[in-house]
Amino acid sequence: METFRRVVLIVMDSVGCGELPDAAEYGDAGADTLGNISRAVGGLNLPNLGRLGLGWTTEIQGVPPRPAAGAYGTMALRSPGKDTMTGHWEMAGIVLRQPLRTYPKGFPPDLVAEYERAIGRRTLGNVVASGTVILEELGAEHLRTGYPIVYTSADSVFQVAAHEAVVPLEELYRYCEIARGMLVGEHLVGRVIARPFVGAPGSFRRTASRRDYALEPPGETLLDRLQRKGVEVTAVGKIHDIYDGRGITRSCHTGGNADGVATVLRLLDEGVPGLIFANLVDFDMLYGHRNDVRGYAAALQDLDGSLPQVFSRLGPGDALVLTADHGCDPTTPETDHTREYVPVMAWGQRIRAGVDVGRRYTLADLGETVAEFFGLETKAPGTSFASQIAGG
Repeated sequence: METFRRVVLIVMDSVGCGELPDAAEYGDAGADTLGNISRAVGGLNLPNLGRLGLGWTTEIQGVPPRPAAGAYGTMALRSPGKDTMTGHWEMAGIVLRQPLRTYPKGFPPDLVAEYERAIGRRTLGNVVASGTVILEELGAEHLRTGYPIVYTSADSVFQVAAHEAVVPLEELYRYCEIARGMLVGEHLVGRVIARPFVGAPGSFRRTASRRDYALEPPGETLLDRLQRKGVEVTAVGKIHDIYDGRGITRSCHTGGNADGVATVLRLLDEGVPGLIFANLVDFDMLYGHRNDVRGYAAALQDLDGSLPQVFSRLGPGDALVLTADHGCDPTTPETDHTREYVPVMAWGQRIRAGVDVGRRYTLADLGETVAEFFGLETKAPGTSFASQIAGG
């Protein structure tokens, strides 16, 4: 197969398409991010995603199955858990045997006490909470005391929130670097996240200065293999943080979905070759975790409206792939990720139209497909479907 010059891989963070067989074990029976949102809002208008085959991935009101302009299918998360890093790592060829550690009752008091000694001040919180809710509950006390807010979620995360006018960004980042150095061994967590915010009580809002301090991937990833072959990898959004910068040629920080898409368009206009790997975080961060069904629906429709600009910039040696890393069904009572299948859709002048790649056993299949697009030999645990969808 002739190799591709450029692949644009966009992860629609948390855009799941129906419960996995073991979803009930995670409390996620009935989860279906796309399907449930569509029914809750009376239908979605997604003509471009529908053109790519989204209507075949689950029952989406307003997006019926139709002849697809490209290839489509669904993928299961084979690793245990439903964390952002778990999904992205599996996509790049690392299937975990054990889930990353979580703290459903907060962090052990002795660990928090050690952390407070290390940063030189007390903390607030140490609870499992939504990021917006905890600001409402503890933001005013943080302003009064200057104590950073520590919290976690259903994910493997240690999050530190602080008002930018109270704790300067560099100081907040230092707190997180200290936490990252401590959270090893028995307390190994996937990410330490700096959560800066601004505003006043009743109107706090998180800023785009978030920073993730992730674990280094525990094995060779697709990005490492591409780098070794001399293929450029450009990370857009939090991709750099998820892979701890490994295998990445350049990184573009973004402030959300719109900025992420604008960055992809700019990179295409500049002729950047290789893999352009983007994460669109707003679906998850702003809408899924906040149970904002209408906001999530609007964000899907905004992405759909921007896709023709991407299509128009792709040349004969280019391919566009859209997928997700897990679900985050905002119609459920909980605010956590949901264990779901994810869609996978590919389009380009050399991608065959109307090809159903089926229900894939692991997200690693996508990574091996991208590897084959660039002329790499494929390897377990994934199985490439490149020859099934690419012609010429």
